[in-house]
Amino acid sequence: MKAETLPEPPGLRPTPPSLRILMLGATGTIGRATVSALLARGHTVVCPVRNPDNARLILPAAAKLRQCDVTNAESLRDEALQGENFDVLVSCLASRSGAPADAWAIDHKAHCVALAAAQAAGVRQVVLLSAICVQKPHLAFQHAKLAFEAALRDSGLIYSIVRPTAYFKSLSGQLERVRAGKPFLIFGNGELTACKPISDADLAAYLADCLDEEARWNRILPIGGPGPALTPRQQGELLFAAMGQSPRFRSVPVGFLDGIIALLSLGGRFSPRLAAKAELARIGRYYATESMLMLDPATGRYDADATPETGTDTLAEFYGRLVRGEETIDRGEHAVF
Repeated sequence: MKAETLPEPPGLRPTPPSLRILMLGATGTIGRATVSALLARGHTVVCPVRNPDNARLILPAAAKLRQCDVTNAESLRDEALQGENFDVLVSCLASRSGAPADAWAIDHKAHCVALAAAQAAGVRQVVLLSAICVQKPHLAFQHAKLAFEAALRDSGLIYSIVRPTAYFKSLSGQLERVRAGKPFLIFGNGELTACKPISDADLAAYLADCLDEEARWNRILPIGGPGPALTPRQQGELLFAAMGQSPRFRSVPVGFLDGIIALLSLGGRFSPRLAAKAELARIGRYYATESMLMLDPATGRYDADATPETGTDTLAEFYGRLVRGEETIDRGEHAVF
């Protein structure tokens, strides 16, 4: 007699299969969280890294580390892939400074190298961490990211291009300034821009779930944290509240950045170092004047309501943990302050 097949309980999803994943950018803050999220889902995660000894100190023990130069096709093929097959390429890799040479070397070329190597290794799906700011591109790193996004869409592979809003760490640079009794710096009235900040853990979970959420396949996916959208003034108020202080602000004219950019651009005609600094100043101005929200192409305005949300972590809670010393931040080179 044939055994009866019981119906699956409502709302119970089958367990996704274990996948072999090539993980780029594993040692960054989002990368580390994503490695943990992938491992928690039962996947095998292979991480090409420059320094395995250092990476071992910050990555879970279950992650497989392989020393290689991800910008070099032969190194990636021979030292990271090692002739093995993989199912998915996940990338949280990004240029450190956003300067033109760095951006095109990492955000575009290194990703193209990885895409070709991954295809040769049998990869059929790619999850890419991009950025929401590419919807209004003015900067080298934005154009570099868009160029690879286009190459990925044309590859024939299943893709999920995830464009998050502002990270908690990028909104935390004035902690020590405020702790020292100084006012929180804002541009203009502090309400020129807004964003829906997202935590490392919430973004990592979203990236990991792209592997088996078919609704996220072959799509560009803007995503923010749980909301509401916050202006820089509101961010400052949250930081002061976490410290138990009354808010104090100092306004910086946007024209101040324009003056710096003009001077550095002039010097950049004769000095590559000053030209790179001018681009960093342009990046700072962009983030000071453009919201990290969905852009309505019809009106040219940012729309908080149209910006999707995920997760549960809030910036207020993160600031509280920072103040108590339960969190630390490494903001890299993209800080405005």
